[in-house]
Amino acid sequence: MANRELAVGLIFLTQTTVGILGNFSLLCHYVLLSFTDYRLKSTDFIHKHLTVANFLTLLCRGVPQTMAAFGWKHSLSHFGCKLLFFLHRVGRGVSIGSICILSVYHAITISPRNSWWAELKVKAPKYIVPSVFLCWMLQMLVNVIFPLYLTSTLSEKNITNKKDFGYCSSVRHDKTRDSYAALLSFPDVLCLGLMLWASSTMLFILYRHKKRVQHIRRTISSRSSPESRATKTILLLLSTFVYFYTLSSVFQVVLTLSDNPSWVLLNITAIMAMCFPTVSPFLLMSHDSKVPRLCFAWAGNIKSPRLMRSM
Repeated sequence: MANRELAVGLIFLTQTTVGILGNFSLLCHYVLLSFTDYRLKSTDFIHKHLTVANFLTLLCRGVPQTMAAFGWKHSLSHFGCKLLFFLHRVGRGVSIGSICILSVYHAITISPRNSWWAELKVKAPKYIVPSVFLCWMLQMLVNVIFPLYLTSTLSEKNITNKKDFGYCSSVRHDKTRDSYAALLSFPDVLCLGLMLWASSTMLFILYRHKKRVQHIRRTISSRSSPESRATKTILLLLSTFVYFYTLSSVFQVVLTLSDNPSWVLLNITAIMAMCFPTVSPFLLMSHDSKVPRLCFAWAGNIKSPRLMRSM
């Protein structure tokens, strides 16, 4: 095994291990909290599904990519290749949708009571559950077409008409299929636009709120309000997502347009695709006082429900 392949394999292994442990710990934390008398917030439901989507993305992309980097390229059957790619696409789409729902919901909830969002502000929590499940269903329907053009690397038929992605191969697309793929990316572009609108709205509301109560905070407390802390957490999550998603999309477009993608392009694209699912749980844990600081959910749930309510 060449040194560069070993280095890339270690990067994939680190990303996958750290990301899976982080998302699994956060998911266990929310699941265990649901069995106590602690009342979960509306956003916790979104966080749970975001964590599941990230876990699915890392498991179905990171594990086979790591195996391929270490030389186990022919370990998946045709069905396994199609299934893992489908689940990876669904997880990626739900991750985008969950961030979008979270940002729009928070932009609505922090809006002033006398704004035109007032009526929707009261009803917003009721729409979270159906919106998240609709996101799952939509991503399953949208991405069901992609595995049709994939096959395992075990296949040796028409090898000149295939692009090798390490653990799977893809039939080279014609212009019609490329147009169809561009059309299916419309939900991602729509979610990205909603995120940018929500982030700009939250920044404006946060700035106006800060100016309005600045003199009160000087006299009462120097600590920021819960609304400000929550808004900053969402904005940090959004900015991190947009940064990694933009890089990942650029490399993905170049990869799609390349008939014979290089080894470097294939691996950089995979690394960029797994960056956000890896760092996302730690961003949430670092800004949530309910989450144990050691990043292991079972350690924090040893505490009594009364102590957890006081956190």
